[in-house]
Amino acid sequence: MKRFTEAPWKVRAWRELEAARARTLAMLHGLPEAELLRQHSPLMSPLVWDVAHVANYEEQWLLRALGGPAFTDPAFDAIYDAFRHPRRTRSELPLLFPAEAFAYATRVRQAVREHLDTLPEDSPEPLLKDGFVFGMVAQHEQQHAETLAATLQLMTTWEYRPAARERPRPGAVPQHEVLIPGGPVRLGSDGAWAYDNERPAHTVDVPAFLLDAHPVTNGDYLVFVESGGYEEPRWWQPKGWEFIQAERIRHPLFWLPQGQHVWLRRRFGWVEPLPKDEPVQHVCWYEADAYARWAGKRLPTEAEWEKAAQGSDGTARAHPWGDAPSTPEHANLGGDTWGPSPVGSSLQGRSADGVWGLLGDVWEWTASDFTGYAGFRAFPYREYSEVFFGSEYRVLRGGAWASAPVAVRNSFRNWDYPIRRQIFAGFRCARDVA
Repeated sequence: MKRFTEAPWKVRAWRELEAARARTLAMLHGLPEAELLRQHSPLMSPLVWDVAHVANYEEQWLLRALGGPAFTDPAFDAIYDAFRHPRRTRSELPLLFPAEAFAYATRVRQAVREHLDTLPEDSPEPLLKDGFVFGMVAQHEQQHAETLAATLQLMTTWEYRPAARERPRPGAVPQHEVLIPGGPVRLGSDGAWAYDNERPAHTVDVPAFLLDAHPVTNGDYLVFVESGGYEEPRWWQPKGWEFIQAERIRHPLFWLPQGQHVWLRRRFGWVEPLPKDEPVQHVCWYEADAYARWAGKRLPTEAEWEKAAQGSDGTARAHPWGDAPSTPEHANLGGDTWGPSPVGSSLQGRSADGVWGLLGDVWEWTASDFTGYAGFRAFPYREYSEVFFGSEYRVLRGGAWASAPVAVRNSFRNWDYPIRRQIFAGFRCARDVA
C-alpha cells in the first residue's frame, strides 16, 4: 500500500487539515474553561461548541462518509448540528466540556490520519475526486477559526490580547477610481476544492464601470460619520434606516467616540487611536450602502467585483495576481495580524487593472443577493448553500485578515444578513461610466 505522501492531493489535504487545527488550538490556548463555555454574544456560539462541531463535521465527512470508523452516533450529531440549534441557544445544550471537546477532536484527527492512507489515490467518487471532501473539511475548520476570532473580539469578560504579526505601514495611498473595461469575464470555478455555489464556471458580459482602487478607509468613513451621515435618512435604505434607529447605531461597531473629532477603537485586548489608513471594518451592508449613496456612488455587483479580480485581459486567475499561492506580500490573510493592514500594503497583490486589496484585510459587501448560478447543483448537501439562496442575504467577496488562504479565491462567495456587523466586513465603491 502506498503512503499518502506519494499522492499530491493527500499531501495537500493533510497539510491544510493540520494548519487549520494548529490555528484553532493556538487561538484558544490559555483561555479559562469558563470563557470557553460562556455565551459571549447571542450572535455567536460558545467557543467550545465550535471545537466539538468542527470535530464532529470531520468525523461525519472524513470517516463515516468514506467508510471509516465512527466515534459517535446521530444523537450526538444533533447537539452540534448548526441548522438544528441557533447560536443563541447553544449554551443550553449538553455540550462537551473543553477537555473532552479537545480530546474528541484529537481522536477524530488521529483516525483520519490513519484512514487517509487506505483511500485510493485516484477515484471517480465525487467526494474523493482530487480530495474534494478533505478540502471542504479543511476550509470548514478555517471558517470556524474566523468565527472564533469574531467571538473573541466580542468577548468582554476576559482580556484577550493575541500576539500579532507586524503589519506594514506604507504611507498615505490616495483613493482613486480604476476603469474596468466592459466585456466578457469567466465567473465561478470548477476547481477541485471549489464549493457548489461557485459552480459551474460560466461566462457573462459585464459593462464597463469604475471601481475604487482601495476599500473605503476608516478616515474616509469618519467624514461620513462626522458630517451627520447617520442622522440623514435620505442616504439609507428604508429597512436600514429602521435598523440603525432601533439599535441607536451612530458609527461602526467597536469605534469609541472620545469627544469632538477624537476616536478610539477596540481591537481584541487593545484600545487604540482609530487608524485612518486602514479599511473600515465591522460595518453592515446597510452602512456600506448608505456611505456609497452619500459619496455619489454605489456598491459593486458581485459580477463586477469578480471581473475586477480576474482582470480585463481575459486571463482566468485564481487570485488577482495570478495562480501563485498567497504570501504576506500578496494579501493580509491567515489571521496572524489580528487586524487589517493599511491600504496599499500588498504591492504584489494588485490586479491586472491596478486594483488593490481585493483579497484579504476585509470582506467586501456587494450589491448582490445570494443566489445560485445557472446550472447550480447542490453538493454534497443542500444546507451548505442552497437553503440560503434568496434576497434575505447579501454576498461578500474577497476574504478578511482572519480568512485562511485555502478558503480565499476570486470565485469564493460569502454571504450574510445585511444587518451583520460583528463580521470582519468592509466595502469599496463603484460607479457607472458616464
